[in-house]
Amino acid sequence: MDPKETAVVLIEFQNDFTSEGGTLHDAVKPVMESTNMLANTVEMVAKARELGATIVHAPITFTEDYHELTSQPYGILKGVVDSESFRKDTWGAEIVDVLKPRAEDIIVEGKRGLCGFASTNLDFILRSRNIKTIALGGFLTNVCVESTMRTGYEKGYNVVTLKDCTAALSEEEQRLAVEKNYPMFSRPMDHHEFLSELSGEMSVETEGRGYSA
Repeated sequence: MDPKETAVVLIEFQNDFTSEGGTLHDAVKPVMESTNMLANTVEMVAKARELGATIVHAPITFTEDYHELTSQPYGILKGVVDSESFRKDTWGAEIVDVLKPRAEDIIVEGKRGLCGFASTNLDFILRSRNIKTIALGGFLTNVCVESTMRTGYEKGYNVVTLKDCTAALSEEEQRLAVEKNYPMFSRPMDHHEFLSELSGEMSVETEGRGYSA
């Protein structure tokens, strides 16, 4: 895994999810704590950046009245509207302080739905930088991370999903996504396994495991 051809894509590490007082934090807090996902992500990002990987932030934002969406949203996006989450120019929509973008990082703009590729120029950014591998972490494990994973897989990227850098609304959703869905469309790894491959120090045990859950 060549760091110069690798991008870490951080999906919705925004205060409404990550931080006390965020509109959706209480819903994801139990799984965040069980996976230690925020601390793991901070460690992973710092080391991946040192190794030369590209760090990409993919926040989701809306205007105050959510006029980018249908007047009658349903499903997960209805929950976003009802909870008044991810509104532009609010604290809740800001990327959490411990993962504040550096000058050399890339912030993808235009994410309005689940997939990180669908309404953004993420694919153009990755291809223009000759990125071959994308490592995904963020929220929700079985929603935006999974949607981005599936599209990345179909677009021909080498997709890594960072199991311990994600969180869902329940332990069951987390487990089923990681164990059942992730291996079909990605190479699931914990952040230590990813950093080992990125630094060229992959262990024999990890190498022999291949697609792990």
